[in-house]
Amino acid sequence: MKKIKLALASLTVVVLTSCSISGPLLITDNKALEKRGEASYTSWLGFPPFDGDISIQTAAKNGGITKVATVDQRIYGGFFRTTVTTIVTGE
Repeated sequence: MKKIKLALASLTVVVLTSCSISGPLLITDNKALEKRGEASYTSWLGFPPFDGDISIQTAAKNGGITKVATVDQRIYGGFFRTTVTTIVTGE
C-alpha cells in the first residue's frame, strides 16, 4: 500500500510539472542582432489552433526584420496548454 501511494504521488508530481524547451534552430553569419520578432500560438489540451502561425516569415515581419540572423523556437508546456514561440533576430 505504501508503494502504491508513493507511485501515485510521484506520478502526480510528474504530470503537474511544466517544462520549457528552447534551442537554436538556424544560425547564419549575420552579425546584426538589433531587432527581435516573435510569432506564437497556444494549444489547449493538445489540440492545435486553427489560426496559429509560427513561421519564420511571420516572426520576422512582426519584428520588422529583413535580414534574418538567428531563429529559435521555445516550447512551454503546461498541464492543459502548450505555447510554441518562434523567435527571430536580425536587421
